[in-house]
Amino acid sequence: MIKNFKPRIYQEAILNTAALKNTLVVLPTGLGKTLVFLMLAALRIQHYPKSKILLVGPTKPLIDQYFSTFKEHLEIDEKDMAIFTGEVKPADRIELWKKSKIIFSTPQSIENDILSNRISLEDVSLLGIDEAHRAVSNYSYVWVTKQYNKTAKYPRILGLTASPGSDMEKITEVCKNLFIEEIEVRTENDSDVKPYVQETEILWVEVELPKELKNVKVYFDRAVKERLTKLKSWGILQKPISYVSKTELLRMQAYLHKDAVSAGNDNNLWQSISIVAEIIKLLHASELLESQGLSPLYEYCSKIVSSSATSKVRAVKNVVQDPNFKAAYILIQTLKEQSFMHPKLEKLKDIVLRNSKKPNEKTIVFTQYRDSGVKITKELNKINNIHAELFVGQQKKGNTGMSQKKQKEMLDKFRASEFNILVATSIAEEGLDIPKVSNVIFYEPVPSAIRHIQRRGRTGRQEKGHVLILMTKGTRDEAFKWGAHHKQKRMYRTLENIKNSVNSPIKKAEINPNKDLKEFMKNEILIFIDQRERSSDIARALKDKGVTIKVEQLKAGDIVCSDNVAVELKKVDDFVNSIIDGRLLEQMKKLKENYKCPLLIIEGTQDIYTVRRMHPHAIQGMLATITVNYGIPILYTKNAEETASILYIIAKREQENSKNYFSPHFNKQNLSLKEHQEYIVSSLPNIGPVAAKELLKKFGNVKDIINADEKELIKVENIAKTKAKRLREVLDSNYEK
Repeated sequence: MIKNFKPRIYQEAILNTAALKNTLVVLPTGLGKTLVFLMLAALRIQHYPKSKILLVGPTKPLIDQYFSTFKEHLEIDEKDMAIFTGEVKPADRIELWKKSKIIFSTPQSIENDILSNRISLEDVSLLGIDEAHRAVSNYSYVWVTKQYNKTAKYPRILGLTASPGSDMEKITEVCKNLFIEEIEVRTENDSDVKPYVQETEILWVEVELPKELKNVKVYFDRAVKERLTKLKSWGILQKPISYVSKTELLRMQAYLHKDAVSAGNDNNLWQSISIVAEIIKLLHASELLESQGLSPLYEYCSKIVSSSATSKVRAVKNVVQDPNFKAAYILIQTLKEQSFMHPKLEKLKDIVLRNSKKPNEKTIVFTQYRDSGVKITKELNKINNIHAELFVGQQKKGNTGMSQKKQKEMLDKFRASEFNILVATSIAEEGLDIPKVSNVIFYEPVPSAIRHIQRRGRTGRQEKGHVLILMTKGTRDEAFKWGAHHKQKRMYRTLENIKNSVNSPIKKAEINPNKDLKEFMKNEILIFIDQRERSSDIARALKDKGVTIKVEQLKAGDIVCSDNVAVELKKVDDFVNSIIDGRLLEQMKKLKENYKCPLLIIEGTQDIYTVRRMHPHAIQGMLATITVNYGIPILYTKNAEETASILYIIAKREQENSKNYFSPHFNKQNLSLKEHQEYIVSSLPNIGPVAAKELLKKFGNVKDIINADEKELIKVENIAKTKAKRLREVLDSNYEK
């Protein structure tokens, strides 16, 4: 089934392992991890001809890349392959799943389809997890893999990554979450890999922090020192103030918050939390100054100043009022007016100018911050023969933000050499195949071994590559340089230890092949969940209990367990926030009006009285109103698992004596005639509340809508031809038991 490539020796060796066991493949970027998966996919299809193959990756550009690779190197009809992303409608994904043999999907899309019972992983004989280092905590990879291992007839899992992490705890977590039984590690120095590795030259380019920026830094340092000294005098900080890192401050903040919650309204503890928050903000400003330059620093400080006028956060107000911050901000404004540039930017422009004289040079410039990316792109485009474009993620920040479609278009243009420099944030670090990139430039070192390896791997794929890392001497840049270096060495040692250890977690992976689905779903319980909760921990926990979940846009409550019972679910902090912003009583009113047995669940272990320094009487008054005035019971749970258990028991009791399908919509007995009509029409296929009103306006009553033909229906606003066709199909077809 394989075409247009000859497998390399190390790929065949890895395949031999992966064919027999769930395997984590750790292979340097550009050495064909996806092709290993492709070979295993061909093998599994031969062994299980009626099965499906699923490859999951974190971004749409990567998904498109997988599709292109399989199209080029596997003997399979293109129609037998499908792409699942948020851009493909759920109804279309159902049809694509039925007819496709190989599916490439983002984890969120496949998770939503499993939760909503649109697809089953029963017939998937191979699950591939790309960028497998993400399989930690609550990332969708973890739950999807768990569901696959539970339900698949012939399970086999292949995890792919260039760098799974540097510490034992994280690598162990990845292995457990992916049910890994064997690890295959290759480095650039291994004998079977070395012949295929292109030489990559790594050059550290040092610059001095100019005196103008040192003068600004003095004020930030003073402000930080004053606060650390205060914490030390209070006995909160135990170590010398010169050795406190940002990580330690975040840890300290978490401990202080925990103590403050336990102690109640202890002003000293709350003041300490605020001071730590102030230090973190000041250290971030100092880091921007050292490693990024004036533009991102000015943007950051300006945001703090402007938000202080309306913010209720004490830390923000205290920072802005600090004399040292004020002095630093004045200097920053002065330097900005003088168009002062960080020496890194000057050095970067020199490097790019030299490289531009070489023919067909392609360069990727990585930067940590979007503001820096905007400035770098602007400055590079001032150079003759240079065309730079900014490549960022989807999230809108300021004037930046790119749709997945736009990201794909830009990468295609870069591959086609329509421009020669890609200025990118972390979005371009993972897995993107951009051939013939001559240079990768780090605008700053990164402390993460994973990110360092990912960035570096964008060059040296088909010919010699160059990596240049800009570093400001005597700053955090130096610490980050050595941090990444030591973490990378530790990563390979840890992998070998896990692989060879007698007590290794990968030897104890709990594999559950050939799970009997009929037994698993014997006592089917149905629960409706509002679409805002579809990717929540609650939805996952309910699915793990064998509950059938249907996702709908609910008009009242978050969860419906029967015709009678609907639940409003609040985390502790959201409960308090909804009192402040006035949402809560309106939500309770809707719940009470439309369900016989409404219920409020407050989830979390936080002290409800210390979340937002709100007077206890206000919270107690609201609790009394909900229970006494509205007659709505309140239950408290510790976590999603406990909440799911209660919901399961409620739904089971409600549904055990009834075989009838229930509706998640409002209780019909409370509806007016108009609402009844809207309700009936909105329940028709693909007709929501908006289209229902339009139909009723046009036809006047429910009977005439039911009797209308396709031509009449499509004249109504919001009714497309496909909707009209489906509507007539449902109304005209004979019912089959």
